[in-house]
Amino acid sequence: MTKLFRLTIQNGFNLWLGFLSVSLFVCHPTIGQKTEPPFSTATTPPPPDYANPAHWAALPNRTDNADKVPKNSNGPEDRQAGAPADVFFVHPTIFTYKPANAYYWNGDVNDTDLNRRVDESTILNQATAFNAAGRVFAPRYRQAHLRSYYTTDTVSARQAFELAYGDVRAAFEHYLKNHNQGRPVIIAAHSQGTQHAKRLLRELFDGTPLQRQLVAAYLVGMPTPPDYFRHIPPAVSPGQTGGFVTWCTYARDYYPSGYEREQRHSLAVNPITWDTTAVRADRRLNKGVLGKKFKILGEGVIDAQVHRGMVWVGKPKIFGAALVKTKNWHFADYNLFWVNVRENAALRVARFVNSGTSSR
Repeated sequence: MTKLFRLTIQNGFNLWLGFLSVSLFVCHPTIGQKTEPPFSTATTPPPPDYANPAHWAALPNRTDNADKVPKNSNGPEDRQAGAPADVFFVHPTIFTYKPANAYYWNGDVNDTDLNRRVDESTILNQATAFNAAGRVFAPRYRQAHLRSYYTTDTVSARQAFELAYGDVRAAFEHYLKNHNQGRPVIIAAHSQGTQHAKRLLRELFDGTPLQRQLVAAYLVGMPTPPDYFRHIPPAVSPGQTGGFVTWCTYARDYYPSGYEREQRHSLAVNPITWDTTAVRADRRLNKGVLGKKFKILGEGVIDAQVHRGMVWVGKPKIFGAALVKTKNWHFADYNLFWVNVRENAALRVARFVNSGTSSR
């Protein structure tokens, strides 16, 4: 069997999943080489104005990619109009390429090309998983460039992340003041978005009155220890509310670089069964993978198992599966379990509202 054929199978499967431009833990040979100037406020994009709808990737009172549902999905339609809860979604790193302007460290929320990439990847493939559970709010923010995770210029990287987080917090505070009105809220994020969402939860929710409005936090694609928060517990059953879930997805028997330092101590919740046991969840319990052209690939494509701070998956049930060599499934943390995430978010909102936990 030729190398070209093997690559065709592998690349075909990546495209079949709707390959996302998120690669936090994926090696990139050019990132980390200090060829860019250091961080400077003189070359920082202008701040977003969250009173301007253009500075949101998703808002419930307009049509955008967060409203979409796969045509071949058997699950619920977009239910934002009558939803009793809200979802604040923080997208991952999409700014992964060489900038065409002077903004080397942080993306510009007025950059139409970058915004298109955000909307057509993470908003379509990830934020949509929550539109049956709540009204979706997804801010644009001056995301730190992917190089910030790899560069030797750690001072500049830290400043880039601070700038990005400042935008996320400002967006959430605008949402609270102008849209929340005491409604229950889900915090959902991926990768760099999770990095910022974790800090947001610590600063604004953990042990504060706002915590009473927290339905759940989906902190995906970034290692998060079970004791990361003082008052927000891990959610270790499908209908548990007020807690957080987290997972990072890898091929079975694979240990990523830096595992002992980061991943080993992380919580891992199985996104099929929503518990933390080491029992492998049969792939037949996976209700649907979101794939290429925003289509559900069907049930039973891939299994999942919690293993020492990670979620391991086996070979997908597809033609040519034996040739799929992917080890780090970070780009598909949501896609692989899209229908299960969708149903689980709706379940948690229903449990939260029916329990009378809401402060509304």
